[in-house]
Amino acid sequence: MEIKVMHQMMDWNDDVSDEVKAGLAMRKICMVNVMGSPGAGKTSLITSIAEKLSKKWRTGVIEGDIAGQIDAERIAALGIPAVQLNTDGACHIEAMSIQKILPELPLENLDLIFVENIGNLVCPAEFRIGETLRITILSVPEGDDKVEKYPLMFTETDCLVLNKYDMISYFDFDEKRVAENYGTVNPGAPLFRVSARTGEGTEEIAAFVEKKIEEVKAGTEA
Repeated sequence: MEIKVMHQMMDWNDDVSDEVKAGLAMRKICMVNVMGSPGAGKTSLITSIAEKLSKKWRTGVIEGDIAGQIDAERIAALGIPAVQLNTDGACHIEAMSIQKILPELPLENLDLIFVENIGNLVCPAEFRIGETLRITILSVPEGDDKVEKYPLMFTETDCLVLNKYDMISYFDFDEKRVAENYGTVNPGAPLFRVSARTGEGTEEIAAFVEKKIEEVKAGTEA
C-alpha cells in the first residue's frame, strides 16, 4: 500500500511539472534546476553564469532552502530578480511549489530562470519541477565516491559540473574515477570542470546553458 501511495504522489508531481514546463515554453523561458550538496557552490555557479549571459539574456532566480534567505539576498544584491522558497524541513522542491511561486517573478521580462534546489544528493533527483535543463554540481572537497553512492542524482541530470576544480591538488580526489562512474550511469552526458571562484571553465557551462535558451526561443527544445 505504501508503494502505491508513493507512486500516486510521483504521478501527481509529474503532471504539475508538465504544466509548469508547458507554461514556460509558451513564454519562451528556459528554467534550469541546479542540484547538489550544501556548500557545493550552487549559488556561486548560478551568479557566475548569470553574469556571463546578462548582456543578452534576462535572468531570474528561485532560491530553495529549508530556512532562511541568505542566498536570495546575495543574488538580489547583484540586481537579479530573486524570490525565496523555503520548504520548512522538506528535502526537495516540488513542482507545485514552483507553480505557485513563479508569478512572484517578472516573467514577462525573463528569458532564463535558475532554481537552486535544496542541498542534498538524494531527494531533488526524484522530483521534476518543470525545468528545461538539470545541472548537478559535485565539488572536489566532497570526495570522488559520490557518483557510486548516489547514482540517481547523476543519472537524472543533463550535465555534471565538477566544481572547485582549482582545489583538486589539495585533496585525495580521483578525477578519473568520477568521470568513469558518471559515464557509466549517464553515457554521453557532458562533464564540466569549473572553479566558480576563479572563473575557470565557467565560459563552457555558460555556453551550454545558452544553447538551451536558444532552443527554447526557437521552439526546438525537446
